[in-house]
Amino acid sequence: MHVESTAIREIDYAPEHGKLFVTFQDGDAYVYVGVPERVGRAFFRAPSKGRFFQRMIRDRYPYNRV
Repeated sequence: MHVESTAIREIDYAPEHGKLFVTFQDGDAYVYVGVPERVGRAFFRAPSKGRFFQRMIRDRYPYNRV
């Protein structure tokens, strides 16, 4: 899903696997694993995607570059 954010271009979440896919404005894409469904849903609803990412996702879940 494309989002309005100065830092993040797209986000997607696969609840059956707990995987959160994040593409940043510079084109770098990452998958974060073990993300609870409540966090994934809250990310979609967050008024500031960049701020939510910094506070609730970054450095909290393992990730790999895609």
